[in-house]
Amino acid sequence: MDTSDLFASCRKGDVGRVRYLLEQRDVEVNVRDKWDSTPLYYACLCGHEELVLYLLANGARCEANTFDGERCLYGALSDPIRRALRDYKQVTASCRRRDYYDDFLQRLLEQGIHSDVVFVVHGKPFRVHRCVLGARSAYFANMLDTKWKGKSVVVLRHPLINPVAFGALLQYLYTGRLDIGVEHVSDCERLAKQCQLWDLLSDLEAKCEKVSEFDPRLREDMALLADCALPPELRGDLWELPFPCPDGFNSCPDICFRVAGCSFLCHKAFFCGRSDYFRALLDDHFRESEEPATSGGPPAVTLHGISPDVFTHVLYYMYSDHTELSPEAAYDVLSVADMYLLPGLKRLCGRSLAQMLDEDTVVGVWRVAKLFRLARLEDQCTEYMAKVIEKLVEREDFVEAVKEEAAAVAARQETDSIPLVDDIRFHVASTVQTYSAIEEAQQRLRALEDLLVSIGLDC
Repeated sequence: MDTSDLFASCRKGDVGRVRYLLEQRDVEVNVRDKWDSTPLYYACLCGHEELVLYLLANGARCEANTFDGERCLYGALSDPIRRALRDYKQVTASCRRRDYYDDFLQRLLEQGIHSDVVFVVHGKPFRVHRCVLGARSAYFANMLDTKWKGKSVVVLRHPLINPVAFGALLQYLYTGRLDIGVEHVSDCERLAKQCQLWDLLSDLEAKCEKVSEFDPRLREDMALLADCALPPELRGDLWELPFPCPDGFNSCPDICFRVAGCSFLCHKAFFCGRSDYFRALLDDHFRESEEPATSGGPPAVTLHGISPDVFTHVLYYMYSDHTELSPEAAYDVLSVADMYLLPGLKRLCGRSLAQMLDEDTVVGVWRVAKLFRLARLEDQCTEYMAKVIEKLVEREDFVEAVKEEAAAVAARQETDSIPLVDDIRFHVASTVQTYSAIEEAQQRLRALEDLLVSIGLDC
């Protein structure tokens, strides 16, 4: 089980394995074992400073004057670890997930992957993307469609344009943040006025050198590119959305995805930057799948095995790191997210499926979680199973799941444990916090044990 692997890796100090389990398998960083210990506690106890710093940076909890905080501090093997714990500032899991998207946008700016225009400011080049600038700034959208239309290089020599301030402005357009020293604030204010970035201007005036984060506006502007990529026949009530595509806005697409007869006008920078599948499809040895451009449009690639509605969810996730998913749609989107190597979209599907857990669905959702390796959803399912185990033992689908889990254990002996049963037992035991709850927990465990005896799996 992934959680057991996480605890073992923390005791060993295997940072690479822990990173894989948290970032790829989505294991909860603050999970507890049967001794009520967390991964951070074991890393502190065994003296793995690098691992402690990684866990703290990724949401491990150790607030002062709490059980976890005092326990980690007391058990820490070295003074550097104790100092790190005292300097602790909490980073939530949602912040960590958002960082993946922020890092992608920062790389897009720094590396200029699939850029289609270069700004040269007093000799300093900036490789950028028309689609991003146009989505974030009406000024850039107008200039790129008029004065700078068709230009691959735009040279800016005006004496009042500072290259450092221009780079900071681009950082704001790409990431929603502005990291700038106080000596360049006036230069940034001048550029913000010229580019009609009134929100940035007001924040500059209010906060000056403070680093500002404008995540909601950033996502809204990037989602605009997805709005424009939608084929007309799928837009429906698009214009009733809070952020409709402005009239005459040209998003400068450089790739067309054809899905069941619908054409989505997109941008390689986003699809290649966020998915290894699309990077291989568009950049590497699958280039033969690309069809020639027609009528002056971008080259087209036909995608098979996916419906336009499902691809629309992929589209919005690619551009804004989010898409609204109903539990009914999550199943189809999940399989596509797995195929397109989009772990973040898989997690969104997992959160949606978790909303539909009940006695009738929990076994089916648990099977899906195991199939697609959604560790957090799998844990949520077994936690729910523990709550209703007395009813589940009477259901045929649950009995079959237990039998299949037992059969999957290689060369299973009579006393070997069954992962599903172990997880349910753990969650039953973890709910016991008072004496009055002990009897209820024992009753649940008896129901599970009786089932195991009846099907010959006493363990």
